[in-house]
Amino acid sequence: MKLSSLTKITAVEKRRLGQGPGSGRGKTGGRGTKGQKAKRTIPLDFEGGALPLIKRLPFMRGKGKNKLFKKKPIIINVKALNLLKKDSIVDLKTLVANRIVLEEEGKMYGVKILGDGELSIPLTVKLPVSKGARKKIEKIGGKVEV
Repeated sequence: MKLSSLTKITAVEKRRLGQGPGSGRGKTGGRGTKGQKAKRTIPLDFEGGALPLIKRLPFMRGKGKNKLFKKKPIIINVKALNLLKKDSIVDLKTLVANRIVLEEEGKMYGVKILGDGELSIPLTVKLPVSKGARKKIEKIGGKVEV
């Protein structure tokens, strides 16, 4: 066996600190003496006692503050309504029954119909509708009830 023929090991073993004076890292375990870093862990966002960055920034005030938390409705285009039967009533139950919308999501977020695509059958819609979708539904002989 030669040193040059041994397999290389790249993993470095973790240092075992505080294992007595003979180890070279006993007593204080490589932390030095006294001070904040020697005694306890310091949070990652600690800035040496200065006023933290998060407290230096201004508050988010006014309109649109919590846009992240607003729930937007599920969007369905008019072309998807062609799957339904003629003169049927379009509400959440109908969309769930025809597997256009999942029931949980529909109840949580709501549904809105937009006017992309063409509609070929008259329907009665009982959901929020955009202006373009309203025109297409009424043009073909359907009704929009809000």
